[in-house]
Amino acid sequence: MYVALDDTDSVNGNCTTFLATEIISELCEEMDLIGYPRLVRLNPAVPWKTRGNGSLVMKFGKGKGKKTYTGNIAGRDIFCYEKAASYEPDEKVIINRIIPLIKENSEPDANPGLVVSRRKPSQSLYWKGVRTILDRNIAENEIRRIGAFVYEMGNGRGIIGAVCGMAWRPGDSTLELLTYRPRDRWGTERIFEPLSIMKADASLPSTFNNWEERTQKIAMVPATPCPIMYGLRGDSGADLINGKNIIKTEPLDRWVIFLTNQGTDDHIIYNSKERVPNQSYYVEGKVTGSRRIAGGHVFTDILTKHGSVTVGAYEPSKEFRYLFDNLCNGDIIGAMGEMRAEPRTLNAEKVRVISVADRYAKVSNPLCTGCGRTMESVGRDKGYRCRKCHTFSAEPKRIGSMRWVREGWYEPPAAARRHLSKPLKRMGLEQPVEFVNKRM
Repeated sequence: MYVALDDTDSVNGNCTTFLATEIISELCEEMDLIGYPRLVRLNPAVPWKTRGNGSLVMKFGKGKGKKTYTGNIAGRDIFCYEKAASYEPDEKVIINRIIPLIKENSEPDANPGLVVSRRKPSQSLYWKGVRTILDRNIAENEIRRIGAFVYEMGNGRGIIGAVCGMAWRPGDSTLELLTYRPRDRWGTERIFEPLSIMKADASLPSTFNNWEERTQKIAMVPATPCPIMYGLRGDSGADLINGKNIIKTEPLDRWVIFLTNQGTDDHIIYNSKERVPNQSYYVEGKVTGSRRIAGGHVFTDILTKHGSVTVGAYEPSKEFRYLFDNLCNGDIIGAMGEMRAEPRTLNAEKVRVISVADRYAKVSNPLCTGCGRTMESVGRDKGYRCRKCHTFSAEPKRIGSMRWVREGWYEPPAAARRHLSKPLKRMGLEQPVEFVNKRM
């Protein structure tokens, strides 16, 4: 039996993943958890998202096959099973036990949605949910088709995210170990040892987006008043548990490992002729100009086969902007990110420099080919002439300039990356060493 929920939190607090742990704790007294619980990120460009636009999905039943250590909730170890037996729990029992938990753990300004189903929705619903703004009628039609039960509060918008998350079939996937604070600590300052996070990151190569080595900054501890202490991301469940044992924090109330689509680039649309705001794209083109504006934001114009696109790197991306400062007209780049409506820019999440144009700097006025003397300027942009021989040259003497930009992929520091954006580490790549050295 699949259980999916979304939109129970707000900017004021709470967390839908915490509600998922409450549901697991409640139902695992009599049922088994089948597979890891899932944290499915949907379109990050949705204007009304709370933070990471995450949907939560769990499957309950009678487990069989491999048993995996998945978490600990209030002192009780939680396991998940590789497969489910043919037995299916009763929907009404599940629903009646979950609804009070939703009421208790939802923010007043949230719009919770719960979907409970024996059947999974079409996978196409996931791709629509992660890449577009899905029409509610499409979600409701699919819910009716699979015969699912729905419960909603507020305007019930959460049912859209819930059914889209349920539709995810993991291809590329990652894991996140989320830890939670005792309820009486919510909203207070978090206590932890930063050096223990650095140690965990250095000793566990399968982890990512947790620590920025160059600036010694933490990227895994939230600054919001939510229940989460930290989220440790990686590709190995065993490494995440080892990392939890390394990281030193205030006492924890619980922890759970979630299977996620984070770090996969699933939200990116390729080869699109049009670029609709509030969706994310990959585009390639030739640089035609760059500029910085007040606030430290940098914009680069590129000419693509479908027209001109302005790619933006904003101040929170920090040294990532240096790449844009060093791009030149004629460079060929690929950029991926969200298309904003106003200003109409593609907010860069990653950039691929495909080729670098030669750049030349003036050394001196040209030499006369007749007498060898230095020519004089005729006027701005009018060329050069030898006073004695009257020979003419349109260009000064130039030499090639050093370019700090090299072919390769570039990304923002860990704290400025989106949940869904695939880090270069997961791509088996590193930023060009010339760029890394220059920004130090």
